[in-house]
Amino acid sequence: MAMALFNAIIPDHQAEAFSPPRLAPSGSMDQLVEGLLGGLSRWDAEHFLFIAEHGYLYEHNFAFFPGFPLALLVGSELLRPLRGLLSQRSCLLIAVALLNSLFSVLAAVTLHDLGCLVLHCPHQAFYAALLFCLSPANVFLAAGYSEALFALLTFSAMGQLERGRGWTSGLLFALATGVRSNGLVSVGFLLHSQCRAFVSSFLVLSLVRQSFKLMASLCLSVLTISLPFALFQYYAYTQFCLPGSPHSIPEPLVQLAMDKGYRIAEGNLPPWCSWDLPLIYSYIQDVYWNVGFLRYYELRQVPNFLLAAPMAILVALATWTYVTTHPWLCLTLGLRRSRDNKPHPGFLSPGVFVYLVHAAALLLFGGLCMHVQVLTRFLSSSTPIVYWFAAHLLQDQEPLLRSLETASSKPCSEDSPPGQRVPRNSIMVLLYNWKTCSPVTQYILGYFLTYWLLGLLLHCNFLPWT
Repeated sequence: MAMALFNAIIPDHQAEAFSPPRLAPSGSMDQLVEGLLGGLSRWDAEHFLFIAEHGYLYEHNFAFFPGFPLALLVGSELLRPLRGLLSQRSCLLIAVALLNSLFSVLAAVTLHDLGCLVLHCPHQAFYAALLFCLSPANVFLAAGYSEALFALLTFSAMGQLERGRGWTSGLLFALATGVRSNGLVSVGFLLHSQCRAFVSSFLVLSLVRQSFKLMASLCLSVLTISLPFALFQYYAYTQFCLPGSPHSIPEPLVQLAMDKGYRIAEGNLPPWCSWDLPLIYSYIQDVYWNVGFLRYYELRQVPNFLLAAPMAILVALATWTYVTTHPWLCLTLGLRRSRDNKPHPGFLSPGVFVYLVHAAALLLFGGLCMHVQVLTRFLSSSTPIVYWFAAHLLQDQEPLLRSLETASSKPCSEDSPPGQRVPRNSIMVLLYNWKTCSPVTQYILGYFLTYWLLGLLLHCNFLPWT
């Protein structure tokens, strides 16, 4: 509702964004849907909606993986009874609103479950799930982006792996790779799990047998996670590089390609077709988005670096805190436990190591090779470390939270006065008592809420955001 309100009262900025023509006539119900949910279709969301409606017609469409458009198609098919009143685009907008709301809620539940498995601290796992609901990337979890679905699949895969269900985890990680390309990095979780199992068992069984089994498992994991990416690249190759029947593209979309310089399959062969490894994704990132090592390091990009700084600092500080607490564990790559037997529940648990390495790798790659302003949504939807470390800081630095935890451990009768009952949403209690909270709490919640509000305000009106 907030997005619809901001979209109604603030005029849209005239941005040079992808804006294809509407082919179907717009009725009164379509205009109502556009007025209420049009803010969900800004920037990259327009690409996902276009792909779901028309398929991969333009070369640069292949920067957006098919998992989320397929989910939108399924959602719009469930709304088929409304086709007499609504156009397909309106059905897709409704599907965006409903599906991403569902995906976000399920992702928060899955994050809580994962936190309970890894952190061994129910309070901290609960705080992390609540913080996810106030994510700095909240607008991208709600709009027509793939972040919510990717977070759900990734957190679910991590949880299945923690339960020892390697095959189920691998399948979910593979599905996540079909949604976003950075799902490829998740293969590290499977590889680390298999290496840890090997280290713990090779002294008992035959070393040669176990080594062969390990290599086979590692290769199978890499193949499983990479398969959706490879199939998507091959599909692009068949569309642009192999002779075949011409595509039936509506004339307005052909005219748009001519006006904007978009490449369609009926034109000349693109240069990437002649590469030894013809990857359209690498070509698009290089030519269309200018993504590459240190390419974004320009003086005029300083505001974008400042925009991404809070998220980068949060993950960097999490890495430093963990490494200085567990130097031996980090030196042994998490394969051998620390020499001391002192338990570390919560964020400092030994089980967090592989998640921290994953987050640090994403931060390093995103900071050096990507458009740096996307770091906020990139990390917020890919790693639980953002929420675990923020929850760790709140629990460690906020006296009010500790008092609530103490109160929650005491039995409370059902006929107790409402004022004496322990509130279930601890984050809301902190917000109600903002002035008495510690500076750390104010910084963390201030950052989350500010980006949550500014994202809704700016994104839906085509104003630059993360």
